Amino acid sequence: MSYTEIEYGVQDGIATITLNRPQRMNAYTYVMRAEMLDAFDKIDADDDVRVVVVTGAGKAFCAGADLGGGGDTFNKEKSQDMFAGEDDVLEDGTPRDGGGTVALRIARCLKPVIGAFNGAAVGVGVTMTLPMDVRLASEKAKFGFVFARRGIVTEAASSWFLPRLVGIAQAMEWAATGRVFDAQEALNGGLVSRLYGPDELLPAAYELAREIADNTSAVSVATIRRLMWSGLSASSPWEAHAADSRLMAALGGAPDANEGVTSFLEKRPAKFPMRVSTDLPAEVPDWPLR
Repeated sequence: MSYTEIEYGVQDGIATITLNRPQRMNAYTYVMRAEMLDAFDKIDADDDVRVVVVTGAGKAFCAGADLGGGGDTFNKEKSQDMFAGEDDVLEDGTPRDGGGTVALRIARCLKPVIGAFNGAAVGVGVTMTLPMDVRLASEKAKFGFVFARRGIVTEAASSWFLPRLVGIAQAMEWAATGRVFDAQEALNGGLVSRLYGPDELLPAAYELAREIADNTSAVSVATIRRLMWSGLSASSPWEAHAADSRLMAALGGAPDANEGVTSFLEKRPAKFPMRVSTDLPAEVPDWPLR
């Protein structure tokens, strides 16, 4: 697939997805959805990709749904952009929310994902990022869960992700008011991890990505990512313990564990031989697939 609404590139083990409709503040469309799904498929299939950074072109990260279609923007009978299409429906025939298909694809990714909010992230522009592992923001970024002000509902599975990330009280305050808030409030509320000056944001995101890519086992990171996210809906710590135990048993005698210990004892950088595409243990949780 050739991309028209995102840019995709890989350098030194780090994949970068840049939302690329700056003339529309990178507003979300059906085309952008398809391109992001394709890019994440490439990421999972490429063992050379260790980490993903997602950002926006121009002054915005993503201003949410493109409202150029007017009052019927969210009408499933008249608008394609907000839905997944006729061939992607729920069991009852309801078309799947398009932003949700992107969020769940990010959730299913086997590589850690870093969101770098260079500017406004509103509506689906923020909800689709909730399954990213780390969110960093420019001090000039703004955020908004504006759905109630548009007469619709929180989407992209954010009713599951957001309360788990920031707590139910903070999630409901932001969603019920629908107001736009600044980067400092996002930091205080736990939506983002750190704030940076505009020129410092991407270097910081790449520095974090570099630390992961240079020092860790790709198979370990992919496995930990699945354990962490699936653990949010584990019924008890005993269920999480069982998953941990199976994967400690599966990986403890594997080549990466041997290399990790040996390199530490020999005081040298590790060279992990295992690959996500071929060596991921069968015991890794299949979450969020059913």
